[in-house]
Amino acid sequence: MTGLLALSGGLRWSNAWMAALLMALSPAFGAQPPKPAFQDTLAQRVQVCFACHGEQGRAGPDGYYPRIAGKPAGYLYNQLRHFQTGKRRHNLMTRLVANLSDAYLMEIAQYFSALDLPYAAPSAPRATAASLARGRQLALQGDAPLRVPACAACHGEQLTGRLPATPGLLGLSSDYLNAQLGAWQAGARAGHAPDCMAQVVQRLQASDLAAVSSWLAAQPLPPRPQAAGPALAPPLDCGSHQAVPAPRAEPTADSAAGGRYLAVLGNCQGCHTRPGAAPFSGGRGIPTPFGTVFSSNLTPAASGLAAWSADDFWRAMHHGQSRDGRWLNPAFPYTNFRHITRADSDALYAFFKGLEPVEGVPPPHALRWPFNTQLALRVWRSLYLPNAESQPAPAAQSAADAQRQRGAYLVQGLGHCSVCHMPRNALGGNADMLSLAGGFMDGQSWYAPSLRDPMDGGVQNKPAAEVRQLLQSGRSGVDRTSGPMAEVVRHSLQHWTGQDIDAMVAYLQSLPQAVSAENRTAPAPPRRVWDRGAALYDKHCADCHGTQGQGVRGADGNWAYPPLRGNRTVLQSSPANLMQTVLYGGFGPSTAGNPRPFGMPPYVLTLSEQEIADLLSYLRAAWGHQAAPVSAVDVQRLRDGAAR
Repeated sequence: MTGLLALSGGLRWSNAWMAALLMALSPAFGAQPPKPAFQDTLAQRVQVCFACHGEQGRAGPDGYYPRIAGKPAGYLYNQLRHFQTGKRRHNLMTRLVANLSDAYLMEIAQYFSALDLPYAAPSAPRATAASLARGRQLALQGDAPLRVPACAACHGEQLTGRLPATPGLLGLSSDYLNAQLGAWQAGARAGHAPDCMAQVVQRLQASDLAAVSSWLAAQPLPPRPQAAGPALAPPLDCGSHQAVPAPRAEPTADSAAGGRYLAVLGNCQGCHTRPGAAPFSGGRGIPTPFGTVFSSNLTPAASGLAAWSADDFWRAMHHGQSRDGRWLNPAFPYTNFRHITRADSDALYAFFKGLEPVEGVPPPHALRWPFNTQLALRVWRSLYLPNAESQPAPAAQSAADAQRQRGAYLVQGLGHCSVCHMPRNALGGNADMLSLAGGFMDGQSWYAPSLRDPMDGGVQNKPAAEVRQLLQSGRSGVDRTSGPMAEVVRHSLQHWTGQDIDAMVAYLQSLPQAVSAENRTAPAPPRRVWDRGAALYDKHCADCHGTQGQGVRGADGNWAYPPLRGNRTVLQSSPANLMQTVLYGGFGPSTAGNPRPFGMPPYVLTLSEQEIADLLSYLRAAWGHQAAPVSAVDVQRLRDGAAR
């Protein structure tokens, strides 16, 4: 009863006594099996997948989230990669797997592929007899006049899949099958080139897709459904017939010399590569409060830097001016890059000029008037780009001083940390464009915490080794990186040299502290909100994070599920990151120091906006916390992309 009292915020004695009596008298309570103890296994790490795809990947209850247990590992791996690169479009899946390594994706695919679980009985068909007959024909015989082969020709005679990467078609709902065929037909889904599925569905009518989906969904499975071996002569030249590529090795910074390492320091590839495209070929959309800016092509192609000189490149980096004289949009952070040296600019330029040329003209910026005009950019520059040149740092007086200067150079220049960790006004500027006082990332609804406030995101009071581990692995103690910061850790920070990471840590720990008490002395939420939030916590969170928010450690001694009691993400002045995590879940970044992160399930499909608000309000008030409560309107605004 002690745990129940603490979770509910305290019951009246009479109610608690009555509840205990009812528990003792009710046989139902005694019949409940105990919850299994935490085990540090891959199954535990990927429980996030069960939230949509059902227990052990047996399929979601609504039929839209398919069975993944027993599918060929090559197929599952390819689909996870396709969600990462945009060949398959599902925002929730993309967010979940965005920062996982290829090696971890393959391990997850192999885990689910090895699960040999019974299938549910097929549902009764809802189609007419004529439609089912047409579906059977397409599945088993195809349609020669339309040049459509039978589904069985590629997916196995029993339609249970074919190795290495062709999935089975039985045991899936008609709604799911029809939705996927329609996505191929509409161009919203793609496979490895040559994409034969896209070719086939273009030859079929919508009624054909519905017919074959209905027939397939109504078929029983064989007693031991297994994927067939590779076809000796596949009817079509399909990318899925080819061997599954081995997981790619993670990129590394070979040395601290040269422009390649400088590009890693600046995470240039992150902004200048759209998902699935060649590195540095541009075209990635960067959301801003004024519309979307598309990054430029940095390869030495005609649509990139082919005609650029080192002076042109320096002018863009230092002055924010393109080769043709146009002012560049400050989504390209020249307010930071103007602080790098000419030598580093020239080294970056030489690296980009040495890349393989990739032709690709980025889309035009999609900005609202007047923000899409050169006049607006001139006004912005006059307000926020100082005319005076940045002065070199004074000579260091000690090794520690030199280290902090190097850290300042990295944070303020190539690292461009203030782009995210800076509060911005209505024009997207700040009197101090190098400010690290924290800011809201418009267009992404993430909050980049203040690096000056130890209660928010500052590291002044943390051991240097702990901060270094967080920046290089994405986890340290109770802290975890998520969202845009997880991307920075995976693609940039984990590849920095130890000397540069130490320099960054030294500089961040030297920042003057500016502690704000805003939103941290709020009264407890109303009792009805507390009780509802406590019940939701006990149902959805306590198994992993502990009945008292104490967390659970993994086999390596690190937190598998970090404590929520006293957690800075729970208590930050803005609850945006906490809302993002609970709504959309996700994994931390796969790094050398944390290659197999644990997942957090998404609750956007399970809990209402009011329930999310009640749960978060409870977390921000439980265990002595005094952070401001969260309302359903707050959750709605974040989901609409207008959170503040």
